Amino acid sequence: MGQMQQRIIAGSGALLFFISTIGLTVVIIMTMIQERNNQTPEITADPNAANACQAPASATETLPAPETFTVEGDVNELQSTDLEQGTGREAKAGDCLVMKYYGTLASNGEMFDENFTQASAFAFELGSGKVIPGWDEGLVGIKEGGTRRLVIPADKAYGEQSPSEKIPANSALVFHVKLLSIAEPGQDTGDGAEQAPDQPSEQSQSQSQNPDDAEAEIMEQPEGGN
Repeated sequence: MGQMQQRIIAGSGALLFFISTIGLTVVIIMTMIQERNNQTPEITADPNAANACQAPASATETLPAPETFTVEGDVNELQSTDLEQGTGREAKAGDCLVMKYYGTLASNGEMFDENFTQASAFAFELGSGKVIPGWDEGLVGIKEGGTRRLVIPADKAYGEQSPSEKIPANSALVFHVKLLSIAEPGQDTGDGAEQAPDQPSEQSQSQSQNPDDAEAEIMEQPEGGN
């Protein structure tokens, strides 16, 4: 009996030691996890943020509204007319263009979105699909300081997906635009910056709930062509 008791006591001691070791290990692991969760996460800069296409922070010049331009009949192809030649760099795909724009309906000249008369500018990357096709295609080759008129058929504007009540579905559009500058990537924005103009398919959002934000919605295109 004495020998059996000793074996039982020895076995119990080993079992208690094993259980204690497991418990201590669990406590250590839980403590490490808690300490990790309490640490302030390291903030990593978004590498794409510095390359964002943004309008300048400073307010831009204001321009008078252009003369009303209307088109008789159907608009079946994109028409681009330089009204004033620029003297700066020539815009190409991938450039960040800082623009002034004045958008009207081709049928009656009614304005639906503009920043000509406001101290703000709209910036977008040419050829990136962030605006309607009429802009991505029609602004290639414009020079800094230049003014151009774009007559855009409905299929290169918003088509059936109108972003605004001011733009009936399947409307041809006219945009008077001025290229203020070709911005460098990472340029900071400010109060003078805005998003894209009214756009049903690809222009920027220019008619948000806030009047100052309205112009940003129209220029940007909606999903699938806004």
